[in-house]
Amino acid sequence: MQSEQSAGGYIVLKDINCGDVNKEQIGNSVTVAGWVNRRRDHGNLIFIDLRDREGVVQVVFNPELASGAHTIAESLRNEWVVQVKGRVTERPEGTINTDISSGEVEVYAEELVILNESKTPPFYVNEDGDIDEGLRLKYRYVDLRRETMKDALITRHNIVKFIRTFLNDKQFLEIETPILIKSTPEGARDHVVPSRLYPGSFYALPQSPQQLKQLLMVAGFERYFQIARCFRDEDSRADRQPEFTQLDLEMSFVEQEDVLKLTEDLFTELLRELFPEKSFMDPFPRLSYDSAMKDYGVDRPDLRFDMKLAEVSEDLQDTEFQVFNNVLAAGGTIKGLVASGCADFTRSKVDELTEFVKSRGASGLISIGISSHNESLLDLDMSHVRSNIQRFLTPEHVTRLAGRLNAVNGDLILL
Repeated sequence: MQSEQSAGGYIVLKDINCGDVNKEQIGNSVTVAGWVNRRRDHGNLIFIDLRDREGVVQVVFNPELASGAHTIAESLRNEWVVQVKGRVTERPEGTINTDISSGEVEVYAEELVILNESKTPPFYVNEDGDIDEGLRLKYRYVDLRRETMKDALITRHNIVKFIRTFLNDKQFLEIETPILIKSTPEGARDHVVPSRLYPGSFYALPQSPQQLKQLLMVAGFERYFQIARCFRDEDSRADRQPEFTQLDLEMSFVEQEDVLKLTEDLFTELLRELFPEKSFMDPFPRLSYDSAMKDYGVDRPDLRFDMKLAEVSEDLQDTEFQVFNNVLAAGGTIKGLVASGCADFTRSKVDELTEFVKSRGASGLISIGISSHNESLLDLDMSHVRSNIQRFLTPEHVTRLAGRLNAVNGDLILL
């Protein structure tokens, strides 16, 4: 089959994307190309799902209509790259696939060309299974064919495109800054690159364009941004890796509120445009560092969980539990929160939570589960309480704690 010339003058191996074939093309002859996503041999008829970046279309090989194409199709396997020329027809009633954009139609093949054969893939591309990460990285070119990876890269592209348009409308200039620079002290170690012309000397890779963007402000550019690559020679963590991309920007002649409003407007408009199904707080809540630490114990709380900490030192100052007494004598505080409906947590589950808080700097965790037979806690006795310090508590202690933390029957108090 010969390549065809498109209206734009380019020689192409297809004139329409697989995912763009729909009812509007019924009766038309089309040329599609892509990867064999699935092959099904029904004896007389052979079906393949042909995949490209824009989606999937079903192709039918009928020996009575195109015996040559049908013969070649018998050898097709998953991930082979092929070109098909055929006619778009409406699918028979009862065979429509509502999961794909081309699900109302199919292409009856007239010609088939195998552009490239494939070995058996190391894992299924057309299924989202649990694949070993090392195997995925070894065969990255195969991994990137999977739907989730493709969608992630398309989403990233759309986000970057939106950011550029948004900031351009706000009179920002996109300016690239050097990658090879002199080492400047920042929060982590620098990645270094040896200089060929000056043996024994090294360039550093930037941890962020901090000093470079400040030079731009001093030079009078006033509003700058870039989608910047940043490099930090440190151990990987859940929220950090040695190389990453960040939106970097700088503004002159502004106050703090101007910066906060710009970034809030950017993110809220981005979400509305690209992720309309998502819900978010608008306007963003403003938390001071002190209030965040007081209410949540961390400067980046997850506000989806309405579980504020409350100080309960006053309610526990008369216990005989020496740990509490030592903390209070040293000027410390005791704080608690409520896990709603979790009074029946097992001992092993509480131990798991204890190890979790210890790994994040706490010395321990006290749990108090309330399982009263009455909704009211006024007649609470210790038979309704399960705690790892039960012998140091009285019903009055538990009732005061419940009142302070708004705990009810069935809740688990954590101190």
